[in-house]
Amino acid sequence: MNALLPIVMVLAGCDAWLFRANFEPEQDAILYEADSLSEAPVSLNQLNVLNYNIKYGGGRLLFFWECDGDRYNMTEGEVTAHLDAVIDFINWHDPDILLLQEVDRNSLRSAYIDQVQYILDRTELNYGAYAAQHRVDFLPTDGFGYLDFGNAILTRWPITKATRIALPLVESYPAYYRYLYLKRHVLTSQIELPWNDTFYAINTHLEAFSEGNTKKEQIDVFHEVLLDLNDKGHEWVAGGDLNSLPKGSEMWSDFPDDCPGLFEPDDYSGEEDWLDPLFNDFSSAMSLDGYATDNSQWFSYTGNPNKGWTRTLDYLFTNGAWANNGDNNLVIQSVTNGGYDTLMLSDHAPVQATLEVSQ
Repeated sequence: MNALLPIVMVLAGCDAWLFRANFEPEQDAILYEADSLSEAPVSLNQLNVLNYNIKYGGGRLLFFWECDGDRYNMTEGEVTAHLDAVIDFINWHDPDILLLQEVDRNSLRSAYIDQVQYILDRTELNYGAYAAQHRVDFLPTDGFGYLDFGNAILTRWPITKATRIALPLVESYPAYYRYLYLKRHVLTSQIELPWNDTFYAINTHLEAFSEGNTKKEQIDVFHEVLLDLNDKGHEWVAGGDLNSLPKGSEMWSDFPDDCPGLFEPDDYSGEEDWLDPLFNDFSSAMSLDGYATDNSQWFSYTGNPNKGWTRTLDYLFTNGAWANNGDNNLVIQSVTNGGYDTLMLSDHAPVQATLEVSQ
């Protein structure tokens, strides 16, 4: 590691004018507005919330980190076709608040399309907030070049404040690798609902491939952010791709869609209690009792569409109340389970929940 220290110092020193791979512990997120605003409701009894990891608008293309994958960059036609299919689904579902993970913003990988703006301009959603989790002006590997992807929150109503809160980095990685690697975060957005101008939506995407306790440390920070909003009296809805399984899972490793790739097959053994603070302190869109009865109805990920959905990685929580005690909440997997076939849109399925509104 000592031999790599000069390289790390050079990278860090060049960050401001070349790589720009670093972030502050807390900083303002980037705010968006649709080119043409749609009329937003001024009074609602419920909020329709959707959480969705859209895989950079990559559909079911196999990227280099996936099983048998060899793709790095996409053509403009591929990106727009995949995004349009996702947008068709979004418009069918018609959410009031949309949490997105793995959104590209002007990246070489996705033909320099700003996917946040692209989606806003083609849906009934009006405002957005974006924070990068991997932003590098020049990634010196495999033709990646400029890369900027992260998480976004889209909503019908104005976002008055949005903040990017950094999460712990993977300490087991060498310093030079950590510098150019993903910088996970929590994105918080204060939404000006007509009946509650201090409502928050929160979005995150946690570590997938790290060894040790980095993911648990990230879960703990996410939990602390939500507790802090509680203490300040804010109502909120939060979600994301937590890359963790819930208690009651029948399988923790050796998934049917696993195969050799850049990373080792997923093994969640030893993480059985990591999500407990979230489930204990807040209301989950998914009932753990219902999940234990039938894991498969809440599966939201697969690395191989031929195997179907194989595990639960995506979640929604609130400090409020779900409509009808959560009976309307579900993972939209297919026409028969959720009303829309999402298997070929992304490697994740969207999680839907209906939130009671306090007037």
